[in-house]
Amino acid sequence: MVRVAISVEGLTEERFIKGLLFDHFVPLNIFLTPIDVHGNVSIDRVQRELENLAFSFDKVTTLYDFYGFKDRQPSETKASLEARIKARLNPRIASIVFPYVQMHEFEGLLFSSPAAIARHVQALNEQNISTWAQSILNSFNDDPEKINDSSVTAPSKRLEQNTSYKKTIDGPNIANEIGLQNIREQCAGFNNWITMMEGW
Repeated sequence: MVRVAISVEGLTEERFIKGLLFDHFVPLNIFLTPIDVHGNVSIDRVQRELENLAFSFDKVTTLYDFYGFKDRQPSETKASLEARIKARLNPRIASIVFPYVQMHEFEGLLFSSPAAIARHVQALNEQNISTWAQSILNSFNDDPEKINDSSVTAPSKRLEQNTSYKKTIDGPNIANEIGLQNIREQCAGFNNWITMMEGW
């Protein structure tokens, strides 16, 4: 049995792991426990959190959003941010801690299925939600993880400004409807993270 702690940014990610990821890993004898840090994610805070978790679990990883990471550098990339997190850890635990940062945030994964989004939220105007979400996806070459990270254009901001989207309820529900395999097929970074954990 492999006990895996996943430090997550909030309740939405916690529910996502419990609702969609947990059952996928049980047959592999891997048991996921999401630990909510309640937002305000920064390098200093992450370091303390991960070092505490490392004493109680066999493996530790994260599910943090690239968008909104508090002390992200202007030239930061996903890889460099993950490397900075790793570099701050006590060397004694570095071998069991594997930081993962989602591009650009959890809600990007939901754009894997514009139709699923449309079945769970209502438009705040006259637009067709499925057509609207598909047009966004198309503008990023059908890659949900490329939907960008400004305070207006981040995936969650697009949803909140244009639909009835409620993060902690609709987010996990939409993801559950889409299904893990469909998300993995469209989101390469996320798929690599899942594949890594499957190898444990």
